[in-house]
Amino acid sequence: MRKLMLLVALASPWAQADSLDVAANSVMRLANKAGSVHLQHLRVADSATLLLPASLTSLKVEQLELGQDARIAVAPADTELTIEAASARFASGSEISANGAPGTYERAARSGRSLDLQLHSLDAEQLSIDARGGAGAPGYVGLDGANGKAGGCTWGQASRGADGDNGGNGHDGAAGGRIRLAVPADYPEQRIVVRLDGGLPGKPGAAGKPGAGGASKGCLVYSTDAGAKGRPGVEGQAGLAGAEGELILRRL
Repeated sequence: MRKLMLLVALASPWAQADSLDVAANSVMRLANKAGSVHLQHLRVADSATLLLPASLTSLKVEQLELGQDARIAVAPADTELTIEAASARFASGSEISANGAPGTYERAARSGRSLDLQLHSLDAEQLSIDARGGAGAPGYVGLDGANGKAGGCTWGQASRGADGDNGGNGHDGAAGGRIRLAVPADYPEQRIVVRLDGGLPGKPGAAGKPGAGGASKGCLVYSTDAGAKGRPGVEGQAGLAGAEGELILRRL
């Protein structure tokens, strides 16, 4: 299991430090109060993750290193995050992730984080960025209908079962992020992989089941018939997929 480390040294609105090293197979999170951070050297070792909070708006690094399968994960936010590196070296499987958040019954899905990524010198077999939007929340499940009451010898026939409620509609997925990417003039474009898909549509809510009719009953003089079964509800409709994000590529 990965260790979770909380970085508290960078808690001021503008923080500067010489270096930051995220150990292999661990997770480190910048303190939420950090607004802008300037580092001489940032190294995220193999299979490690550095979490950047929503409050961070600027990260400047002189030397940026991502090990094999290492990741910089950016929390969703409405504000753009600028990441600028004078020199960057990314190993295979590494990634900068700025995904949105999936929707819930309480809140809508979040869009992929917008990034302004400037890499003045880049050594990487592949530059991978993921800024897909969050999936929409599913629709509410319709309530099942109540069962009918059984017939009685004094009040007569059994009652009909109640109808099931309709399922709710799924919510829309969120848009992919807006990525402004600046790389050296000689870096091959085919090595750049950016995922900007909109979030998946929310699934429709299931229809409520019909209530069973009341049971029949045999009496001394007569018998009562069973009540009719209620009608099932109608399944809701799926939400819409989120809009695709945008990539703006320029050369340094």
